[in-house]
Amino acid sequence: MRIHCLGGGLVGSFVTRKLHEAGFEVHLFDIVQRETHATFHLLDAASADHRAADLIVNMVPGEVGHSVLQALHPHGHRIVDLSFSETTPDQLPKGTSTVLWDVGIAPGLSNMLVALAHRELGALEKVSIKVGGNPAQPDNEWSYMAPFSPHDVIAEYTRAARVVRDGEMVVVPAMSDLHSIDASGRTMDAFLTDGLRSLITLPARTMGEYTVRWPGHIQRYQTTQLHPNELLDAWRFNPERPEFTWMEVQVEGNGQTRTWTVEDEGKDGDSSMARTTGLVTYACVVAWSQEDLFTEGIHPPEDLPSEVIYKVIQTLQSEGVMIQANETQTGSSTT
Repeated sequence: MRIHCLGGGLVGSFVTRKLHEAGFEVHLFDIVQRETHATFHLLDAASADHRAADLIVNMVPGEVGHSVLQALHPHGHRIVDLSFSETTPDQLPKGTSTVLWDVGIAPGLSNMLVALAHRELGALEKVSIKVGGNPAQPDNEWSYMAPFSPHDVIAEYTRAARVVRDGEMVVVPAMSDLHSIDASGRTMDAFLTDGLRSLITLPARTMGEYTVRWPGHIQRYQTTQLHPNELLDAWRFNPERPEFTWMEVQVEGNGQTRTWTVEDEGKDGDSSMARTTGLVTYACVVAWSQEDLFTEGIHPPEDLPSEVIYKVIQTLQSEGVMIQANETQTGSSTT
């Protein structure tokens, strides 16, 4: 099977390598020269010839992600989309490609876990997703370094957040509901960002996604006079600095509370965000290569069959990502 990977940043290069190691014929397209064992093409992803591809993985930055999809969509491709563009793929004009979108950790794995709970519990009372990739220790500056496109991080902080209140979708300012949380023994801040995306349509009374940062980071951003280009430098990722990705997905419904905790600290030179995001993408590509998950249409991660979702979870766990599930019902808990 021939796979075209578009974009070779921190996550894109990781996914490309994993697919190459799995024995696929992999071609990486980027406008920046990348070191890779895959066949490399120094080309614009949107204008390149992808007719020979059996499957395309779109991993370009969000600011250009949708335009790339628009260029690909009329040509009948199978596309796994990880670009997290502000305009979501379900807004694409009519086309013949089949798209599975938002297949990262959050959105992505978070959607899959909520979908599992919805299938088993029915209508949900409350959904809370808290997630962030951060340095292992805070500092006297930003206590942050961007594990993916810093422009996409800024977009998170500035884009109004869609949440669910009393069963209805409402829009609130980004960075709303700032509060302190316990992130597996770390005292951190959480604030609303626009990460629910396709989950908005799932039946629930209350739902929100929160970005997690060290205390002081978002307050500093709210008062900074730095230009976005200056923030890109201030938040530059340092591969030598210890870091971690942490996520908690908590779902309440039908008298039960289900909580998943996901955590990774990176491994073998790969960042935790590249691993937790990229392994979800990799697992979805592998699953689609083995069976026709979808034959037409635009599909969010919660459309995946339950058996595929469990395979995604198993893939992450087999690579050393910690995923712990806890269920509470009428005062008792099991793990």
